[in-house]
Amino acid sequence: MKRHFEDLQLGSIELFCLAAEASSFTAAAQVAGVTPAAVSRSISRLEERLGSRLFVRTTRSIRLTDGGRTFFEQCRQALTQLVEAQQEMMGAQSVPSGLLRISIPTTYGHHRILPLLPKFRALYPQVSVDIHISNRNIDFVAEGYDLAIRVRAQPDSTLIARLLEDARLVVVATPSYLKRAGTPHALEDLPNHECIQYELPSNGRRISWLFQVDGKEREFAGEAGYSCSDDVLGGVTLAKHGAGLFQTYKFIVEEELANGSLVEVLQPYGGRSRPFTLLYPHGRYVPHRVRAFVDFLLEHRAEWAAL
Repeated sequence: MKRHFEDLQLGSIELFCLAAEASSFTAAAQVAGVTPAAVSRSISRLEERLGSRLFVRTTRSIRLTDGGRTFFEQCRQALTQLVEAQQEMMGAQSVPSGLLRISIPTTYGHHRILPLLPKFRALYPQVSVDIHISNRNIDFVAEGYDLAIRVRAQPDSTLIARLLEDARLVVVATPSYLKRAGTPHALEDLPNHECIQYELPSNGRRISWLFQVDGKEREFAGEAGYSCSDDVLGGVTLAKHGAGLFQTYKFIVEEELANGSLVEVLQPYGGRSRPFTLLYPHGRYVPHRVRAFVDFLLEHRAEWAAL
């Protein structure tokens, strides 16, 4: 096997990462137990080998160049994997442990993932969980996430994708609204109703409602006195308080449908769904904490599909 690190020593990369994290050669030297001059020389040699500047230096501070920032994120991830691989070989990672960083959308977070986390941590108490609840896309490397869940995830060769569920869509309203405005029986009735809309925060585009008519897919994009963006749960809350009709995922309103506080309408035109997918970086080594969480969620997949 060809050697790749003969001219690029891992010790220099580690010192570079320490300096980048602390924005200081002196602080990096204290952590590494060497002199600031030794850190500076090591990083200068690294820059010479790379043929690129990693830091902008002044008499009082240092800061990463654009190229240095990219190199730092890649090196930090690589060093973390090396440490975890070493710990696994030494037996320190035989039980999943460490920090698990997850990015999940608001709907799936509140109604699927967050209720399960106490059970997961009861199984793996040495794993701590950092949850980012947002509908925006993330950069796994730059932001340091282990996993993400997304609706209608786009194909990405750098990520492993596991389908969690095709979440069924329903149109709901309160009995009081239907008594006041009437119950729609066909899609042609929708323009006569208050159809609460959800807008994408990135571009303001309204998300069309999805239906099936005689086996063919149909979309409806209505006008309404109410619209919400960023958090689709806002539309659910409006519907719960009698503002109008709203199309949402059935798993969000299961309890309300069961107790009658919300009613599903236009059922003959239902059957449409959207996929929620679990994503994590593709690589030879997947930390035990990530593998444990993936397996944990996949065990619940059959339960969700049955609902």
